[in-house]
Amino acid sequence: MKTIVLDEPQARARRLRPAGAQLFGLLGALYFAQGLPFGFFTQALPVMLRQLGVSLEGIGLTSLLALPWALKFLVAPALDRSPSRRRWLLVLQLTTAGLLVLASRLDPTALVPILVVVFLVNTLAATQDIATDAIAVDEVSRARRGLANGLQVGAYRVGMIVGGGALLLAFDVLQWSGVFLVMAAATLLTTLLVTRWKEPPRQTLAGVASLRDFFTRPDAVPLLLLLFVFKFGEAFGVAMLKPRLVDLGASLGDVGLLVGTVGFLAGLVGAVTGGLLVNVVGRQRALVGFGVTQALAVLAYVAVGTDTTFAGLAVVVGFEHFAGGLATAALFTCIMDWSREGRAATDSTVQASTVVIATGVASALSGVSASVLGYRTHFELAAVLAMLAALSAGVLFRRITQKERPCSPAALPSTPEPSTR
Repeated sequence: MKTIVLDEPQARARRLRPAGAQLFGLLGALYFAQGLPFGFFTQALPVMLRQLGVSLEGIGLTSLLALPWALKFLVAPALDRSPSRRRWLLVLQLTTAGLLVLASRLDPTALVPILVVVFLVNTLAATQDIATDAIAVDEVSRARRGLANGLQVGAYRVGMIVGGGALLLAFDVLQWSGVFLVMAAATLLTTLLVTRWKEPPRQTLAGVASLRDFFTRPDAVPLLLLLFVFKFGEAFGVAMLKPRLVDLGASLGDVGLLVGTVGFLAGLVGAVTGGLLVNVVGRQRALVGFGVTQALAVLAYVAVGTDTTFAGLAVVVGFEHFAGGLATAALFTCIMDWSREGRAATDSTVQASTVVIATGVASALSGVSASVLGYRTHFELAAVLAMLAALSAGVLFRRITQKERPCSPAALPSTPEPSTR
């Protein structure tokens, strides 16, 4: 495919045109394809491995499989320089399906080969996410980015629900090989939409897109600081939710139902709701308001005790996941806004990786906090951190360059975007 450099009027006109059903269908399918294996590897695989007699030490190693999601920014410049994202997507999707078929042939007790395959699939999924995010940034108009991010988080969570819940429930019927073959088939089905997508011409970099270019932008410090702190408090608190439930005497089935079903579904509703509301209230108000709601939801975990009924737990867990979905949709809508034309892959990926690294650090520190302070004080501290982050987001937001401001009403798509800049 020949590289085409669009002039500014052409690029602006493309950003303002409404995204069609085909594009949203493509994005939804690709985000679902990412969530499917990730949900399986993080939720179902540890349970399956333990059931098959794998040691706790071996199961513990599976936590390293998410590393490609934190380091994917290293690959992003290559996708910005590539003339065809469609070609990348086809190769990544087909290779992922092939690896999943290979995994279906492995002995379930052969831990090292399984972990290698899982790591490679995660690497491919993280790279696919770079290309998908870049397409969303370049092709979705600003007024529809809230909807696009509701779709992103929602489709990803649906993939996680299917991979982490439905396939685990069907494990007795499908067995090891069947589970991986189902994921391979689902990946191939989503790839059909890639084959039907006609990639439009896009602006590409005349020179080399480097990570240094992102980190030297004038607003890099407030931008990275906002991204690091915004989800830190929530992740710091939520990481101790499952241990808290277990210590309260909840069975593994109850934990799976509360977190894997009630929580995921509530998060899905929250993500879609947040994506729709972000255009109504504006980016800055959404970040602060949804962030405050997220902090209050984390604080609700303080009330969880031995006398809390299952219904009460479901309400608290559902509220927190709903609030987390709201906040995530708002944050990733802003990430799209803060990604520059021609550098969408690099900019969006560095920002997303910052969020992943922050939540990883928070989760790693949460165990020490809960052990030293106790669950109640730990959740209180997490809520304070989340509240401080939400309030600081309003200040940091104003220091971040807003490159794409609303233009005349006649040029905007049908969905209005109030001025909050």
